[in-house]
Amino acid sequence: MNEVVGRDDLLLVTLDTLRYDVAAELAAAGRIPRLARHLPGRAWQKRHAPGSFTYASHQAMFAGYLPTPAAPGPHPRLFAARFAGSETTAPRTFVFDTPDLVSGLAAAGYHTACVGGVGFFNKRGALGGVLPGLFHESHWEPGFGVTSPTSFEEQVTRAERIVAALPPQRRLFLFLNVSALHQPNWFHLPGATRETGDSRATHAAALEYVDRHVDRLFAAMSARRRCFAIVCSDHGTAYGEDGHVGHRLGHEVVWTVPYAHFFLEPSP
Repeated sequence: MNEVVGRDDLLLVTLDTLRYDVAAELAAAGRIPRLARHLPGRAWQKRHAPGSFTYASHQAMFAGYLPTPAAPGPHPRLFAARFAGSETTAPRTFVFDTPDLVSGLAAAGYHTACVGGVGFFNKRGALGGVLPGLFHESHWEPGFGVTSPTSFEEQVTRAERIVAALPPQRRLFLFLNVSALHQPNWFHLPGATRETGDSRATHAAALEYVDRHVDRLFAAMSARRRCFAIVCSDHGTAYGEDGHVGHRLGHEVVWTVPYAHFFLEPSP
């Protein structure tokens, strides 16, 4: 990462609430072809989330604690704050001297931009301004939120505008929190109704919806130079497993998340 930072643009996409089992099944079945073509081996890596709900997980990720590989470690991290005795900081780790990765990248010359999704990014209250407040610029509007059937398309449009407005020589760190997987998501499955509500099937349909539009985001982020992209979930969610519904709880379907990182090469 010490070679990547300062050379490439950076993209972090959190597919908010996406379960690992659903993501893995859809990749294996060929139902998310645009995402799958970028996944190493066309498969998601199985990891454990650093938190069981959005705020906690993103606070950890912005401190350098991305989801951890599910196999026994220790696992060297891509990014880390300088911290004496850290067992996961390796020579290839990008180490920053600020309290969070966003300001660390800003200190390295990056323009930092946030396109929010779920309520912790809506800036409608004090808590909803904490995470967006880390960035040089941040954006949220109702069309980006969980109740919008076109949320991801609208978020990508804003990302395209951010890229287009930036001077070509300025490096960019773009963070996009995808709200489409989060409940309510029933409207992404044809035939589903508000009365029938959300399910594992509507969750899967929401990921297929994201896949249909993700190439636009990847094209925008690789239009200027090579981009290093991280795509992962911040936590999963339960749809009745062992009586549990939702997240902010310690169930396997909440803690286990999909993860991938890869380069997006610029078009010739």
